[in-house]
Amino acid sequence: MSELILGLSAHYHDSAATLLADGVPIAAAQEERFSRSRHDSAFPANAIRYCLNEVGAKLPDLSAVAYYEDPALKFRRVLATYLGAAPHAFRTFHHTLPPWLSWKLAMTHHLGRQLARLDLGAPPQIVVRRHHESHAASAFFPSPHKSAAVLAIDGVGEWATTTIWHGMGNQLRQLAELRFPHSLGLLYSAFTYYCGFKVDSGEYKLMGLAPYGTPRYTDLIRERLIDIKQDGSFRLNLRWFEFLRGQAMTGRGFERLFGGPRRVPEAPLTEREFDLAASVQWITEEVVLRLARTARRLTGEPRLCLAGGVALNCVANGKLVNEGTFEEVWVQPAAGDAGGSLGAAFAVAMSRGAHRVHVGTGQDAMSGALLGPAYDDADIRSALDRRGAVYRAVDEATLIDQVVTALAAGKVVGWFQGRMEFGPRALGARSILADPRDPGMQSALNLKIKFRESFRPFAPSVLAEDAKDYFELAQDSPYMLLVAKVSPALRICGDSTSLATGLDLLRIARSAIPAVTHVDFSARVQTVHSENNPVYHRLLTAFKEATKCSVLVNTSFNVRGEPIVCSPDDAYTCFMRTKIDLLALGGHLLEKTAQPPYQDDDWRVLIPMD
Repeated sequence: MSELILGLSAHYHDSAATLLADGVPIAAAQEERFSRSRHDSAFPANAIRYCLNEVGAKLPDLSAVAYYEDPALKFRRVLATYLGAAPHAFRTFHHTLPPWLSWKLAMTHHLGRQLARLDLGAPPQIVVRRHHESHAASAFFPSPHKSAAVLAIDGVGEWATTTIWHGMGNQLRQLAELRFPHSLGLLYSAFTYYCGFKVDSGEYKLMGLAPYGTPRYTDLIRERLIDIKQDGSFRLNLRWFEFLRGQAMTGRGFERLFGGPRRVPEAPLTEREFDLAASVQWITEEVVLRLARTARRLTGEPRLCLAGGVALNCVANGKLVNEGTFEEVWVQPAAGDAGGSLGAAFAVAMSRGAHRVHVGTGQDAMSGALLGPAYDDADIRSALDRRGAVYRAVDEATLIDQVVTALAAGKVVGWFQGRMEFGPRALGARSILADPRDPGMQSALNLKIKFRESFRPFAPSVLAEDAKDYFELAQDSPYMLLVAKVSPALRICGDSTSLATGLDLLRIARSAIPAVTHVDFSARVQTVHSENNPVYHRLLTAFKEATKCSVLVNTSFNVRGEPIVCSPDDAYTCFMRTKIDLLALGGHLLEKTAQPPYQDDDWRVLIPMD
């Protein structure tokens, strides 16, 4: 049997498991997809079972289990933080200390006990890797590059918040580090919190809100909150933040600085929130660009790999690509803590002599991020029959033809095909699809399908070979982690033709593909290749043949507050709870109007809003 390494991230947020076989990712999934609890931090029992089932293995078949951070080092940081903030942090310290003393500090023993309870045999040795090492390993080792600069930026791991590495072959060498409490991720999260969104969940909302505003607070942020050096290193002025003293990110000082109390969650958005979002996004981009230049200088490498939660800021990634400091930027599709399971497994596999067999092929090792469970037609029929669903079994050509017909007629389609994606983006396996040419589609999807805030944009999937006809994209973007401008040839209004501001900008059709064009003419692009996702590529090709448009709206198959669907049962439930018109579930088509009446509890109460 191949040498199998199981990687785990758990007990903070976005728990996940990854399985490598001889250094190649075989399976990876977040626990939330099985538990149906968004950002689930629990021990990833379901994800582990899935990964092992993919190869018919049990725990004794593993060579090692890799955990994504060092609990002893993290505890020293937690303890030092509370001691430094005493006596103000006593209430938080009193709440946090018991779990550390009872099980978190002895994490490897705790994980061993949890693994043993799976009844899959005796677990092997559990190896601990550092948090930022796991991020860096997840960025470099599966990348297509023999050598590269590596940049990891997040909130905090043990102590590190930002690290620069040099990846060469199967080695990673750390070159620079910024340490807690000076954190770009925590700065961004502070503004996320102050603008009324959830920390570790709502940061992408803040990013989406930024184009509605003017960055009028950037000078104030530079003067009072962050001192940015030329090399991208920085220090936060901690007097304005509360995260050292309690569980809130900001307090009265922040309110005095920015002219009022924190926005109440779900309250109407105002010009202040638009401008705060624009301002902190501007600062974030400035720091990321300076750090990237330093990584280039320190390594001399023409290619960059990115991971860590801040690497999910696709607007900053797009600016980085456009600046041209690097010839190519590769971003780990599971850049957050879930991807730590992948990185920890890679770090251990490389230390045990594994080879990066994909290097030289021009492909990365992520299989298009399609590393989650798949369901065959027998599984799907069984799930649908249990629900009393009405469906038609069809061949692939018929499926694609009828989905294209529905999309071109303005229908919304749930698309469930093949293996589930690993990471936060739906990439054409667990997606909701629509026609991007429809000017009313963005609003309809937000309000009637996703049940989410009206300002949030939708992403386009485009045939990779046609991407430059639609977007000013300097390189491939297979994982929907780069933002690019819509081509000027497709725009139907100029940057200064409207006096509209704020959410009124939503009413203006800005391009020939308005449903995926944000208010600043940008789009978070996914380039689709036949090699990694052939069925989705064939669908886009058929849509192009029918409509002369190579683009589809692609948003994740879920509603607000819910994880992306995993199983056929999840997909049918989401289909029936929303105004999705057609469901393409494997080789089966389901029309909403043909389904029996759906009886459900008040699911909007059962699924807390993110």
